[in-house]
Amino acid sequence: MRPAICRLSDCASLQVAASSSTPSSTSASTTSTTPTLLSSSAMYAQGQSRPSSAYLPDTAPQRPYTEYDQPDAQQDAQYTAQYARHGRPPRSSSMQGRSPSRPARSSSRPPTQFEPQYDAYAYDQELPTPPDQDADDFYTASQTNLYDEQPYPAQSIAPQSVRAPSPPPAPVLDHSHLRPGNQAALLSHERTLELYRANAKKTQDPDLQFEFAVFMIDASKNMPIPEPTPGNVMDVEKAVQKREDLIREATSLLKRLADRGHMPSQYFLADCYVNGIGTHKSRQDFDRAFPLFVLAAKHGHPDAAYRAGTCCENGWGCRRESAKAIQFYRKAAAAGHPGALYRLGIAELNGELGMSKSPREGVKWLKRSAEHATAEYPHALHELALLHERGIDNVLFVDYEYSAELLAQAAELGYAPSAYRLGECYEYGKMGCPQDPALSIHYYNIAAQQNHRDACFALTAWYLVGSPGVLPQSDTEAYLWARKAAEAGLVKAMYAVGYFLEVGIGTEPNVTEATTWYKRAADQGDRRASQRLKGGPVPTPGGPGSVLHRSASDEVSTSAAGKGGKDKDCIIM
Repeated sequence: MRPAICRLSDCASLQVAASSSTPSSTSASTTSTTPTLLSSSAMYAQGQSRPSSAYLPDTAPQRPYTEYDQPDAQQDAQYTAQYARHGRPPRSSSMQGRSPSRPARSSSRPPTQFEPQYDAYAYDQELPTPPDQDADDFYTASQTNLYDEQPYPAQSIAPQSVRAPSPPPAPVLDHSHLRPGNQAALLSHERTLELYRANAKKTQDPDLQFEFAVFMIDASKNMPIPEPTPGNVMDVEKAVQKREDLIREATSLLKRLADRGHMPSQYFLADCYVNGIGTHKSRQDFDRAFPLFVLAAKHGHPDAAYRAGTCCENGWGCRRESAKAIQFYRKAAAAGHPGALYRLGIAELNGELGMSKSPREGVKWLKRSAEHATAEYPHALHELALLHERGIDNVLFVDYEYSAELLAQAAELGYAPSAYRLGECYEYGKMGCPQDPALSIHYYNIAAQQNHRDACFALTAWYLVGSPGVLPQSDTEAYLWARKAAEAGLVKAMYAVGYFLEVGIGTEPNVTEATTWYKRAADQGDRRASQRLKGGPVPTPGGPGSVLHRSASDEVSTSAAGKGGKDKDCIIM
């Protein structure tokens, strides 16, 4: 217990004679309760080190002591003297923390075998006195913070269990195979897959496992398969079997994740089934894909809701139900899915899916879809451009400039029909666009790179005549683009390829192959091809019956060369 504190005025009025000896608590026969009190001058000398406060009592000097019962005896004597002076028991600071019903601790308790050792250690090391367990915690803490230069830390006498630090977790990713500097090298495909598989097995994170499954699907698509020859049949079978095993492992992992309710796995697995990945003989399996689309849609996947709507609309893996399709479309549209917004707009414009025809509502849906247009769903921009080109009574006015702007936005997203339409506008000067060969070729090229057959055939016309400073004239390029359009199914391109092969423009003459292309065009209803097959006159290259009259003085525009406008001798376009 901490020694009690006396003010100078109280000590002067007590007039208690100081005793010359201090009773020792180590003797069992000593029971004196009147310990030595400090005089006023001695206490004043001790208090000089810090100023006294009228609000907070001075703390006792921090010095070690060897007896626990001595502070108790001092406090009892002081308590008795103050009771005689005031006629009532004063409330000291050391009594504030005690409960009224709790008896005071006896001052003559025998010391334990641990106390002398603690006191001796404290005395030798000059440590502050230990805290009193019965004293007021708030009062003691305030004294320590305010006056003690080295506050005594609160320590627990009870033994404490110290937990050993746990070992650091093993790293999820193992980078020991990496070699820096000049020794760096790319790993083989099999080694990369093995490391990825080993790292994926170390974690239970469904997102990481999903990424690994997607990686295996992509790896199976890029896995090289040797060309089958009579001598490498076994190698081809091994390569095919390895790819099938990789797909089987990926789909098995996706199934486990989908059964646990992992939304991306549900949608991706359904998409694999739709594209014939992991199915029997690589066929589309909507019966297994549609339930997964519905599950992912219930978890809030917008693409899954849209795909479920297309299944209900077309009867893929389920019955054809327009009402349910609209329900899924609206669910996806609420999440801002541009494809669902576009489909609802077209349905409102044309009165499809059992909806009443409402052009005004359809335009609203299309405008919302155009605001969320992406490279995958740019269709609303193109449709709105066509609507502004012709207008809708009391709903949409004609605006060629805005229509061209919408077409440009869709073309920048890579939408081939919009790019081809802009190519026509800049070639012929339509919709307020100036005739600009550079821009026309630019937009034609955007559409042709995506195998737009009309754009490919338009480039044929450009290469036949060329454009000074923009595009050099090339019969070979003209033949190649015409053949690409013909292979895509464009009838007039089939006739043009037959003509190029017959006459020998951009390629070596080949009458047999030319006849083949003429027959294909004639079967599609091309009259010129039928006339060629009946034995019409065969023109000579560069003559009056050739594709175009070419001369240095002629400045043939693409409107004459490409579309049979001013140049009447063009027998191809």
